[in-house]
Amino acid sequence: MITRRAALGIPLGSAAAALAAPRLTSAQAAARLLRFVPQSNLASLDPVWSTAVIVRNHGLMIYDMLFGLDAGLAPRHQMAAGHEVSVDGLLWTIALRPGLKFHDGEPVRARDCIASIARWSKRDVLGQRLDALLEEMRAEDDQRFTIRLKRPWAGLAWALGKPSANMCAIMPERVARTDPFTQIADPVGSGPFRFRRDLFRPGDVAVYERFEAYQSRDEPSDFLAGGKPVHFDRVEWRVMPDPGTAAAALQNNEADWWENPLPDLLPVLRRNRDILVERVNAFGNLGVLRFNFLHPPFDNPAVRRALLPAIDQRAFMDAAIGTDRVLSAVPAGAFTPGSPLANDEGLSVLSGPRSLDAARAALASSGYRGERVVMMSSTDLPVLQNLAEVAADLMRRMGFNLDFQAMDWGTQIQRRTSRNPTDQGGWSAFCTTWEGLDVSVPGSHQPLRGNGANAWSGWPTSPRLEALRDAWFEAPDLATEQRIAREMQRLVWEEVPFIPLGQVLPPMAYRRTLTGIVKGGPALFWGVRRT
Repeated sequence: MITRRAALGIPLGSAAAALAAPRLTSAQAAARLLRFVPQSNLASLDPVWSTAVIVRNHGLMIYDMLFGLDAGLAPRHQMAAGHEVSVDGLLWTIALRPGLKFHDGEPVRARDCIASIARWSKRDVLGQRLDALLEEMRAEDDQRFTIRLKRPWAGLAWALGKPSANMCAIMPERVARTDPFTQIADPVGSGPFRFRRDLFRPGDVAVYERFEAYQSRDEPSDFLAGGKPVHFDRVEWRVMPDPGTAAAALQNNEADWWENPLPDLLPVLRRNRDILVERVNAFGNLGVLRFNFLHPPFDNPAVRRALLPAIDQRAFMDAAIGTDRVLSAVPAGAFTPGSPLANDEGLSVLSGPRSLDAARAALASSGYRGERVVMMSSTDLPVLQNLAEVAADLMRRMGFNLDFQAMDWGTQIQRRTSRNPTDQGGWSAFCTTWEGLDVSVPGSHQPLRGNGANAWSGWPTSPRLEALRDAWFEAPDLATEQRIAREMQRLVWEEVPFIPLGQVLPPMAYRRTLTGIVKGGPALFWGVRRT
């Protein structure tokens, strides 16, 4: 099996990597500057168009939302000053806080919120729920708007405030009127930081400056709820695809925070008394192998099922993030391990004895005719690259005609939107991870959607999964939700919209001079300060 170090081509503690570390100027080390090494290149600026975590993190920097989730994942008012719901649950009235402004100086108005919600509702899985239930949205005045539903939906505030893809970022009306399937060209928000488009160099640096006109809520910060105090005048995202370079920059005090440290380098970082290595996101990420349902061979469910006997989740996790059991968990089913809906329905298909021979036999009888399988791999995200390497090795040994195509993450995000066949620039499969919060419940679980052309990349059609998802929205209690989750997981092994590869629990590494880093969720930059 290909090792992580061989795949990346870097030796542990390499002197060459240290020499390659960028030398930042003394001005960049000022107390009011935060130097952050993100997980990958920022290839999109639109957190409604893209589901990528890095784009979501970018969105949390510059946009605000009507509601925010607290540490208990309960929605609380954020841009909203308050809201009322009619007795019959059909009419929501939301009032904005006074004084909210966009980065271009324009006030935030009710019509901006309506246009933003409308665009988001065409892309997000929970937004699509709103789109199906929506009777109308109307601005009552500049500060208030109403949402009238065809049926009650108590989870609307949670949907509007969830930090996961796709986030309901409030944009100016002129921007929010952009076709939801076209990326925005004007990243103007109303959040704590404004994006310096003029200084943006894709693949190198993204610059954010404190938005002086931002009005934080006068309450304690609580995950994504409450106040968002900003203690840095400037945050620079320094893209460093080479892990050795990023590690050296952090050790040499040329970076303050590394979002996604390579597991092989963790021992070196832990030995540095100036660096903390901590697991920040308690929900972790679910690794998934995703297929393209539009073209052979994975339009055939028997071909997809043939992989199940050979999938070794522990092998995937060890390759992805190392053998330290603190950093991963198996077995993993369709829902985030440790969450209320995680269950063992049919899980023996992945947790029982593994058999490559059984997988080969299943593939031989599936109707597979040797079609070329294009497996995409992301070279600048080690976890995803290593998952893809293991999947590719497994497919080759099973007898697939595999074409392994490596590219940077930004290119892969763009390419996976293509619905063309493989001989016209399309793809067959890829590996990625989904945040645990996203895939803990059916409502926001994009890999479980079976709504065809409107589904996440891969575009499966599954009326049964969609019916169970609808039933989950109407579930009166947790016991009913858990029963539905078991039925959904049973269907996953039959229809195989994706294959879960295990739960990744990645740490972050940052210098001890930083305080206020939020535990339990995405990388947040407000509340962080330097001692």
